[in-house]
Amino acid sequence: MTIYYFWISLAVLLIAFLLSAFRILREYERGVVFMLGRFYRVKGPGLIVIIPIVQQMVKVDLRIRVLDVPTQDVISRDNVSVKVNAVLYFRVIDAQKAVVNVEDFFAATSQLSQTTLRSVLGKHELDEMLASRDELNRDIQEILDEQTDSWGIKVSNVEIKHVDLDETMVRVIARQAEAERIRRAKVIHANGEKEAAQVLLEAARTLSEQPQALQLRYLQTLTEVANDRSSTIVFPLPMDLLKGFLKPGETGS
Repeated sequence: MTIYYFWISLAVLLIAFLLSAFRILREYERGVVFMLGRFYRVKGPGLIVIIPIVQQMVKVDLRIRVLDVPTQDVISRDNVSVKVNAVLYFRVIDAQKAVVNVEDFFAATSQLSQTTLRSVLGKHELDEMLASRDELNRDIQEILDEQTDSWGIKVSNVEIKHVDLDETMVRVIARQAEAERIRRAKVIHANGEKEAAQVLLEAARTLSEQPQALQLRYLQTLTEVANDRSSTIVFPLPMDLLKGFLKPGETGS
């Protein structure tokens, strides 16, 4: 009877041993296999066989991961203190490097993204942070992608979410924007005066070449003034119109 139970126990252990050798990996998973502590190969997806005790497997997810970069205190090149946070999209493209070359690739990428964010934004002025986010995103993404290449990581996208300013700086920027609008209004007004002066100069040259045109202009102006409700109309009358009514030798004073 004892021998019977012994063989039953042995059979159960053997079946469990054999079943532990079979692993199933999903389409987005890879298994980094080590044999006696040394890297052997990367397996998956699907059904794979692992020799128990002799081989060990570390599972790696190849899907894109989203990393929320915590808010960082950044001092811009023009000495303005701002708080900036961002979001990072990356994935593992080489499972072997992600397991062998770095202890925790997620934590390492997180720390590297924070330092890179502060370093890149510190080289730019506040206006560039607010107006040139696409260029800054590309710069950060390229730097991170290059530095994480040895870890088997591909940084696909970086997006700066918020650039927060204190209330004092917000008021300063508002005054600066108002002054800029006033400057533009003055420039536009001056350009309008310049263009009007040029047009008047051309009109004066045309009228000087044709005296009749000047008289017609006077009459047109008289018609426009006559439509006004004012009871008194002061209108200059050219003496050329009175020459036919003056006696010979008489001139207007």
